[in-house]
Amino acid sequence: MSSILLIALFAAVVVASLLAAPRRASVEGFFGGMGADGRSPGLWVLVLSQVTTWIFARSLMNAAILGYYYGIAGTLAYAGYYVSFLTGGYIVGQLRSQGARSVQDWLGGQFGAVGNGCYNFVIALRLLSEVFANLLVVGLIFNAVLAGSGTSAILIVAVLGLAYSAWGGLSAALRTDVVQMLVFLVVFGMAFVALVTAPGFDLGAVLTAPGVAGSYNGWVLLAVAALQVFSYPAHDPIMMDRGFVADEATTRTSFLHAFWISTLCIIGFGFFGIQAALIGAAYEGELIGTWAAMFGPWVFGALMLSLLVSALSTLDSALSSAARLVVEETRFIPRNLASGRVVMLIFMLAGTALTLWGNATLFDAVAVSGTASMFLTPVLILGLVKGRQIALWSYLVAFGAAMLGAFIYFARGWSTIAAILPEGHKYEQLLGICIVVLVIGFGAVLAGVRRA
Repeated sequence: MSSILLIALFAAVVVASLLAAPRRASVEGFFGGMGADGRSPGLWVLVLSQVTTWIFARSLMNAAILGYYYGIAGTLAYAGYYVSFLTGGYIVGQLRSQGARSVQDWLGGQFGAVGNGCYNFVIALRLLSEVFANLLVVGLIFNAVLAGSGTSAILIVAVLGLAYSAWGGLSAALRTDVVQMLVFLVVFGMAFVALVTAPGFDLGAVLTAPGVAGSYNGWVLLAVAALQVFSYPAHDPIMMDRGFVADEATTRTSFLHAFWISTLCIIGFGFFGIQAALIGAAYEGELIGTWAAMFGPWVFGALMLSLLVSALSTLDSALSSAARLVVEETRFIPRNLASGRVVMLIFMLAGTALTLWGNATLFDAVAVSGTASMFLTPVLILGLVKGRQIALWSYLVAFGAAMLGAFIYFARGWSTIAAILPEGHKYEQLLGICIVVLVIGFGAVLAGVRRA
């Protein structure tokens, strides 16, 4: 597939997304996802939207890169984060059973404005990282297929993604997610069939592959995912927003379907990274250059198109959640279309600016935000599930420990930070940080808890 054809096909997906967006925008549709007829989204609209916003471009690349380095263990480690659909569905069910309309609604009732402020700070950073990381993947792909075009592609996708997102908000994101997910499934399905039917593909070898760096650190990452998987969905506003737009039965079923579909897609994409390691391909440009040498033009083009589509689908959802966060939850500005669109513009500008920063380590954003979210684990288990009243100071100690842990992992290369970390691979250090964060968080919450 030539670079011109790839660009033309991606442009067609963008046009289809613009056509799928609602022609008229309402405040309820923009922030609440209601259709023009005032109805909530149906089951498969919700499922496809959940899946396409979670198997976004950064995740697909992470699964493949971890598979390349750590074999099946690395791919399973990243797939472990997709158990978040099960834990997230459980959290949403608990919140709705207690009459809460969002995570902020429940936290506000427990800890007031301070509790909400801490949570909103974390998810604002996560939304910004979503915009940044997916635009970064767009730049990486276009630089690989057409040298020097990365920055221009980032700017064009940012403008077009903002255009239809700002028109319809959450209702636009839900409708366009369906189009984008169907395109992704067809294109990625074709590439995957080509992979597994290729003469050199051996399923047994893939399922037992150690990767080029050995499987040990992949298993370490799987342990990290297990520690983070309860809090991880609760700090993802895109998932949480979709937990409150339909009735409870539809929502519960949508989380279950989203779990198995997205997990299979992530593992399938990881196979491409594992296969690259098995045939001894050299790592080049986040594996994009590696795949270009491994596969024929149309298979490579299908992979790149699937990544581009997944990036686009996450951008609109991140922007709609950002608008909902600032307008609906913080209530800093009036609840109208203009306010939501201004918020989207600010987040898109900030995310685009961050692509110039130069950090292309895609998993770091997941590790940092996952660690930052871990203050929610003891709070939700003891407060939401067990029904205990938790002191504000306990919540703040857990929050502070998680923020410090996230910062330490982010700054592990600084000499002052490196001096306090145990020697070892960065993922071993991450596992240690996560354990300490949970111990401090549970200790503080248990010390400040009483029966409701």
